[in-house]
Amino acid sequence: MALQNSFSEDLLDKNQLRVFLQKSDVSGVIRVAQHFGAICVTGAGLLFVEHSLLFSIIFVIHGILLAFLFCPLHEATHGSAFKSKKLNEVIATICGVVTANSRLFYKFFHFAHHRYTQNDELDPELGMPKPTSIVEYIIWISGWHYWRGKLGTMMRFAFSGNAKAAYVPKSQEKSVVKECRCVLAFYILAISVSVLTSEYYIFILWIGPILIGQVFLRLYLLSEHHDCDNGSDMLRNVRTVTSGRLINWLAWNMPYHTEHHLYPSVPFHALPKVHNQIKDSLVHTATSHFAFNRDYVRRILKAR
Repeated sequence: MALQNSFSEDLLDKNQLRVFLQKSDVSGVIRVAQHFGAICVTGAGLLFVEHSLLFSIIFVIHGILLAFLFCPLHEATHGSAFKSKKLNEVIATICGVVTANSRLFYKFFHFAHHRYTQNDELDPELGMPKPTSIVEYIIWISGWHYWRGKLGTMMRFAFSGNAKAAYVPKSQEKSVVKECRCVLAFYILAISVSVLTSEYYIFILWIGPILIGQVFLRLYLLSEHHDCDNGSDMLRNVRTVTSGRLINWLAWNMPYHTEHHLYPSVPFHALPKVHNQIKDSLVHTATSHFAFNRDYVRRILKAR
């Protein structure tokens, strides 16, 4: 099950695209080492820092780093984080477990999103309507829909032994059920060991921080398609956010989201170059994720 690159000679010629499609194990290893290295540093800080204010700051940063492991999961699922297929699968599996995702479940869900972006009937990401009130907005960014949707679906697949969904190929249903069961079993085992041994590091280093980090991930993800056009025109149904180096590093260059949807097999390290080639053709853009969310809230308030 592979995605085709959406190709337009008006944006990139074939020779340019061929260059941008080159994958690199070195670039992927460096970036994943940086991400996990930062998590180790903040994790160590949580274990050794006693000052309450500094601990709270590190706790939030650690949670953001954990939640944004969703981004290497996303990149590796596309098979473009690394040149090696095995490395992509291993990193996608690890990041999937940490962020409460089954790699296969996420793969089929996400590929359906790419194939039917902003299609009201077929895009699984449109299962929840866009927030139109402040209460809905707060619930959305809290991560409630994410935890209920992803964990709820994984639990349903795992306990029912049935992974029937429009986006899951029939031939892969048993594999999805098996992987969902493995992910949930790992969580149950890890939490049980922590409780039984009265060692609650799992809540300090993983579960607690990632619940906070998920809020920041939701704020980030809201900008990708919300208030964009419905329909199949990928210059109009996706938004690129020119958010700066730190966010681009954290999110593996996924703020270049229109570029990613146009050319989904282009690896993360080449997306800034694609952006430089097509930026004048972009329809929906924002200068930062803060600016997008600020304006989104203003529109909600004006509509009351």
